[in-house]
Amino acid sequence: MSDQAPDESKKSPLATVSDVSHDLRAVRLLRLQELRAQGQDPFQNNWTQSHTSKQAIDAYVEGQDPGAEVSVAGRIVMQNDMGKSCFIKVLDRDGKIQAYVRKDVIGEEAYAAFKKLDLGDIVGVSGTLFKTKTGEISVRAQRYGLLAKALRPLPEKWHGLTDSEQIYRQRYLDLIVNDASRERFQARSRIVRAVREYLWSREFVEVETPVLQGIAGGAAARPFTTHFNALSCDFYLRIALELHLKRMLVGGFDRVFEIGRVFRNEGLSRRHNPEFTMLEVYQAYTDYRGMMMLIHDLIQYVCRTALGGRTSVTRPEGGEIELAGKWREVKYKDLVIEATGDADWFSRPREQKLAACAKLGIEVNPAHPDFAITQDVFEKLIEPKLIQPTFVTHIPGELCPLAKINGADPSTLDVFELCINGQEIAPAYSEQNDPLLQREQFAKQVGDDVQKLDEDFLTALEHGMPPAGGMGVGIDRLVILLTGAANIRDTILFPSLKPEGPAPAEIKK
Repeated sequence: MSDQAPDESKKSPLATVSDVSHDLRAVRLLRLQELRAQGQDPFQNNWTQSHTSKQAIDAYVEGQDPGAEVSVAGRIVMQNDMGKSCFIKVLDRDGKIQAYVRKDVIGEEAYAAFKKLDLGDIVGVSGTLFKTKTGEISVRAQRYGLLAKALRPLPEKWHGLTDSEQIYRQRYLDLIVNDASRERFQARSRIVRAVREYLWSREFVEVETPVLQGIAGGAAARPFTTHFNALSCDFYLRIALELHLKRMLVGGFDRVFEIGRVFRNEGLSRRHNPEFTMLEVYQAYTDYRGMMMLIHDLIQYVCRTALGGRTSVTRPEGGEIELAGKWREVKYKDLVIEATGDADWFSRPREQKLAACAKLGIEVNPAHPDFAITQDVFEKLIEPKLIQPTFVTHIPGELCPLAKINGADPSTLDVFELCINGQEIAPAYSEQNDPLLQREQFAKQVGDDVQKLDEDFLTALEHGMPPAGGMGVGIDRLVILLTGAANIRDTILFPSLKPEGPAPAEIKK
């Protein structure tokens, strides 16, 4: 089916709906042509909407008939033709409301035009509230207007949209036909608003930092590269928010946060999307334990305000996650020793660890350094089992060059990873503020590629950064947790997808 609309001026005046009934889009285009031929504009500029569906339903007074006058607007998602009268349901941002349209009320000519409306058309309806015999609060229409003609039908004539590829590519259809998706994204908005409200109430300042950066720093991830024509040099889409927010600490902003898009040119999975939303928050004169209290109280606040006070969430796999009360705290090394059953794990040579991994059924890259083998054990054997909220503390020093070394155990860091539902939700650090030690750690990370050293950040540290705690929270993962979504793509309105059709390089110019 061609996406190009036919030239209405050349369409035969004798064409009828029956001539094109095999083509639903053509039927709708013909109805559009008829409306315009009658001097009607099926794409209006405005409609006076006095109530949303929910507001109208809430305005109904039991026993009052006729009820309050209302004017609603939205998309037709149900039609029930009863001859001289018709019921429709209209979907708006708050949900659905039923309207009852009668020929003897709106007039014969208007009713004839009304009966030509299609599912998906956007209409306005004005009238009075009443309750039907089945107890449904409805609008008794006195006037209606076609506000936007839908030229394409809704999926499967309103039976739903189930193909996951189509759901992600045509999210607008998913939002129309799938109530659960619409509610999930409304919940996402409430969650993000609650996060901001909580941090504002704690006197954090929200800031915005560059998306395009000369050096991709703040995380160990592969960046997306672009070219800045005006500056004649390559830039990177940011892989983290961290280093610019720490510059704000140097500049005297003691409590800062940013919620922003981050880009990592890496794999796709049900828990990973190359473009995702991060919250990063930094607070001077505290440490990772201050961040521990912050994230605990933050999630409690979000539950109270965005989830209606609900503190437990249901996993798609079954079972409940309880977010109220005190959360478990356990050291990384203790978890590894428990999972491997080897009290001497951290003193064993690399070859013995590889052999142990093979016995445990853990696939490990044999070229991995010692710490990475242990991290494979954690990620593949331990983390998936951390369902209830767990602070995993004292992470190995090699895993993060930006954190303070633990005073009691120099092989570990003053860091925690908050794991819930088998995945990391929020890592947090006592931030490294020794510029010389930070340079040394960065140098180990970048190796011979000294161009990756962020000299400006190191210079900023040399001006003095106060002791601070810092934390990152994956907003998409938080939404997965709090809404029970099964896939990160279900929490991102327009997730990353391979373009349909030929690859851009193959498109002829």
